[in-house]
This record gives sequence, C-alpha cells and structure tokens, in this order.
Amino acid sequence: MPLAGHLIEARTRLFRASIAVAVAVVAGYLFSDLILDVLRGPVVALAESRNATLNYGSVSGAFELKVKIALYAGLVLASPVWLYQLFAFFAPALTRREKRYTVGFVASAVPLFLAGCVAGFWLFPHVVELLAGFASTSDSTILEASYYFDFVMKLVLAVGVAFVLPVFVVLLNFMGVLPGISIVRGWRVVLVAIVLFCALATPAADVMSMFLLAVPMAALFAAAAGIALLHDRRAARRVAALAAGARASVTA
Repeated sequence: MPLAGHLIEARTRLFRASIAVAVAVVAGYLFSDLILDVLRGPVVALAESRNATLNYGSVSGAFELKVKIALYAGLVLASPVWLYQLFAFFAPALTRREKRYTVGFVASAVPLFLAGCVAGFWLFPHVVELLAGFASTSDSTILEASYYFDFVMKLVLAVGVAFVLPVFVVLLNFMGVLPGISIVRGWRVVLVAIVLFCALATPAADVMSMFLLAVPMAALFAAAAGIALLHDRRAARRVAALAAGARASVTA
C-alpha cells in the first residue's frame, strides 16, 4: 500500500475510534452523577466521625469534574472499539506468529486490567479511610474534588497495571529476554513486593482485605511463571529436535 493509502486507512480508523469515544463520553457524562456518588462514599463515611466534605475551588469546578469523569468513563467504555481499530491498522504488517502473540496479549491483558480496576475501586475506600485516619477527629478533612478524583483514578489505574504485569512477564519470556527459571528464582522478592503493596493499600487492621488482594496477584504471578517454564521447555525440545535433525543429515 502506498503512503497515501496508509494515511487514508489511518484517517478512517481514527474517525471510527473518535466516534465511539464521543458516544461513550456522552454516556459517561449521563452517568457522572452516579459515579461521583460512588466516589463520594468514603467521604460520607468520614463525615460520621469528623467534619469531612468535598469542595470545588472555582465556580466551574463541578462542571469540570463531571467532564473529567465523562472523559475517563468514555475512554474505558470505548476501549474495545479503539483497541480493535488500532490492531486492525497494524495487523496487515504483522506475520501470523506476531498476530497470534498480539491477539493473545490483548485478550489476556484487557480482562486482567479491567479486573484490576474493579479491585482498585473496591480498594480505594479503604485507602481513603487509612490516609484520613492519620488526622485527629477534631480536625476537618476538606478535600478538593478534582484532586480527590485524580487520586482515586491513579490508585485504580495502578492496581489495574499491577494485575497486567504478569502478562508483560510472559511476553518478555516469549521474546527470549526473561528465562522462566529466573522468574521462579525471584518468587521471594515478588511475594514480598506483593505483600508490601497490599499492606500499604489496605488498612493495617483489615487483614482480610489484604489477603483478598494479595491472593489473586500471587496467583497471577505463579501462572505467569508456569507459562514461562512451559514455553522454555517446549523451546528447548524444539532446539534439540533441530539439532538432532542437523546431525542426522550430516551423518547421512
């Protein structure tokens, strides 16, 4: 395809993705009040023991926050469309093996990322409770709404990315960068990192929450290590078979 053809194809894919995102943003704006009520929940719980409120720093602060919520929600809701358009644009340049790896990576990374985001939404009230608990009950907790929303979204995205990290480990193994045995040997460091992350993300007294978050993360790492070892074993068998075939042909 000539350069002009690539530009036309990119424009078509971008237009379709933009339409999907625009429609999803409108839907996100319609549900922004519901989303904000969910985000406001921990602040309402804090208000039972102290003076705690969400505040807007400007006259347009409430509207700007609703627009920000709509944009985030729109990108998430439209992610199947724009991810497909991105893949469809690059797919013709990929070999069959590269397509298989790409499809497998996306098919496993997207559900894990969404599951991590769900876990982050379940986790963030505990984090807000923990951090606000350092202040005395005689003090007021006045949270700037836009900053509070950014804090929650960063936490949710961080947990989502943490759930996807095992997929990157497997990808590095398939690329020959990270041997499976190295992944297994580092299990102690990974386990300590998972426990520390979960301990910091959940209240110290809420052991069950830490356990419920640490178990799936550890299980995902164990699954990634198992897949990497299986792939290395198959690759070793393939190399041995090729070497045996080469020696047989030389002998003949």
